[in-house]
Amino acid sequence: MFLPIIFVLSFLSSSSNAADFCVGDLYAPQGPAGYSCKKPEAVTVNDFVYSGLGATGNTSNLIKASVAPAFSAQFPGVNGLGISMARLDLAVGGVIPMHTHPGASEVIVVVQGTILAGFISSANKVYYKPLKEGEIMVFPRGLLHFQINAGKSQALAFVSFSSPSPGLQILDFALFGDDLPTDIIQETTFLDAAQIKKLKGVLGGTG
Repeated sequence: MFLPIIFVLSFLSSSSNAADFCVGDLYAPQGPAGYSCKKPEAVTVNDFVYSGLGATGNTSNLIKASVAPAFSAQFPGVNGLGISMARLDLAVGGVIPMHTHPGASEVIVVVQGTILAGFISSANKVYYKPLKEGEIMVFPRGLLHFQINAGKSQALAFVSFSSPSPGLQILDFALFGDDLPTDIIQETTFLDAAQIKKLKGVLGGTG
């Protein structure tokens, strides 16, 4: 009876001494587990507050959309906490192309307008639906997903992630925005060379 009590007391003691947070030291290298912690005396309230999601993003671009992240690299207070956020602004006709976050699941909440959102499961089943103001949708970790402004006015949404650094890979840019040779893309996608070269020209790819 005595040994179990000692074990429980030691566990509670060690838990109470655990760090409450690990504000990221952005001047230190980022590893697989995130940034190393700032020294406690260097931490201020400003590390836990971020105002970068308050302004409307610039949608004058190819996709007519803007993404403002609040990941650990921008918001060091979320480092090590398993959470982060971002703001999505989509002009009329705007789209967040098919992409994936290797390190996190995602939840979107529509604040303004109508957004057609969806994802593709690993069994290649598609789940999509127009989301109205106040509606939310979840995108499981690592699955391809997208958002499209399905309305006739500006759309705004906020997304949250289950990681302070969710990662991002955009399918179109992965295929056509780099130096992957055209003949390899042609053989693996069944697109013809002219289509591939056109897309590479639009997205800045070579090869």
